[in-house]
Amino acid sequence: MVLMERLILVNTYEDILPAYMKTPIGLLLEYHNLSRKPDEYEKAQLLVGMCMDNRKHLHIPDNFAFIIRSGGANLRYSEFKVSYAISVGKVSHIALIGHNHCGMVNLIERKNEFISGLVETAGWKKEKAEEHFNTFAPMFEIGNEIDFILSETKRLRLRYPKITIAPLMYLVEDNKLYFINED
Repeated sequence: MVLMERLILVNTYEDILPAYMKTPIGLLLEYHNLSRKPDEYEKAQLLVGMCMDNRKHLHIPDNFAFIIRSGGANLRYSEFKVSYAISVGKVSHIALIGHNHCGMVNLIERKNEFISGLVETAGWKKEKAEEHFNTFAPMFEIGNEIDFILSETKRLRLRYPKITIAPLMYLVEDNKLYFINED
């Protein structure tokens, strides 16, 4: 299926999926895509899990969201932070945001670049850099961005059954958030 066939653009308030209207996830889309005027917040309304990629920036008010950035929006190794946002921060909504052209897709193609970068930039020995890549790349490889976000959404819904979790995509070409069609 082509990328755009799997995404739902939010250009108007009515484009927000009914399950997310009048929720912090709907507000996230209003702020980011629809240029809603920022409200003031004393505490976070949701948790955003998104990639560490520098090309993405959310247009949201101060104090609106906890944000965890990790390669590929992979929260597998950030679950304590997720649990903290839920238990102590009292958030009941999570926006899991992947993006196109993610560097965590097909990591094996970047193996030589990764190793030489650690050698040249960080001063590592080639053998240690290679061992580092071979140990951790399989843990952080996400495959297809959309499929990974959907699988991570399902995993988190099983782990936190009372939490509303929305799978979203950020397209770097237009800086917009899209719902991922779960059908």
